[in-house]
Amino acid sequence: MLCAFKNGVVDPPKELHSQASSQASRKPKTPEETLNDFLASNPNNGFSLAFADKASLAYAPPQSSVMSRKRMFCSTDDIYCIFLGNLNNLCTLNKQYGLSKGGNEAMFVIEAYRTLRDRGPLPAHRVIQDLEGSFGFVIYDNKAGSVFAALGADKTVSLYWGIAVDGSVMISENVDLIKASCGKSFAPFPAGCMYHSEGGLISFEHPTYKMKAMPRIDSEGAMCGSYFAVDAYSKANSMPRVGSAANWATWG
Repeated sequence: MLCAFKNGVVDPPKELHSQASSQASRKPKTPEETLNDFLASNPNNGFSLAFADKASLAYAPPQSSVMSRKRMFCSTDDIYCIFLGNLNNLCTLNKQYGLSKGGNEAMFVIEAYRTLRDRGPLPAHRVIQDLEGSFGFVIYDNKAGSVFAALGADKTVSLYWGIAVDGSVMISENVDLIKASCGKSFAPFPAGCMYHSEGGLISFEHPTYKMKAMPRIDSEGAMCGSYFAVDAYSKANSMPRVGSAANWATWG
C-alpha cells in the first residue's frame, strides 16, 4: 500500500525532514512517479484513487490467501481505510459496535473512526487501546480532508512515513517506496502510536506523555528523519472530559 497526502492535508512533525535529502546524489522521485512504480509492480491487481489535489491512495491485495497477516481496503461514506494485520478480538468489537459478524477489520476501523468523529463518546486513545492483535492502518476522510493512522504496539506490523520532495507526506509498509520519494526524510512510524491531522502524533499507550524526536543516522553516516518515542519526563496536558457532542479531533 502507498498513501500520499499533499502539503496542508497533514502537518507532519518537522523532525521528519532531513537536510541530507537535498544533498543526495540521486534525485528523489515525485509521489506520482512512486505511485506509478507501485502500480507497475502490481499490474494485475493494483489500483489507486486520487482525491483532487489532496491525496492519493494505492493498494494491492495480498498475492496469497494464506498469508498470516491480512491486507485489506474498504470505503464507506467517503471514508477510506487500508488495514494491515489482524484483530484477535474482532468478533467482540463488531458486537460492541453493533456491526455485522461478517465485517472485517477495515470495516470495523472505519466505524470506530466515524463514531469518534461524529459522537466522541471516548478519547481516541481508549478506542485504539481496545484493539487486540497486530495491526497498522491509515484512514483518509475525504469529507473532512483529514488523516488518521495508527500502529499496534507489538511491532509485528511496520509502517514508514516521510516527507517527499514536494512536501507531501507519504505512508507505506514498503520502506523502498518511501525512500524513493522522501530520500533521507523518513522514519519508522512509532509503534503504539496514532496520528491525526488535527491532534498530531500521540502514544495511545501513554497518552498523558509527550512525544520526543530521537535523531537517527543511517549506515552512510547521514542524518535521517527522526524517530519518535514517548518522553517519560514530559507530561502532556491532561485529556479533557467531553460529552457525546464533542469533536474528538480538536483535542486528539
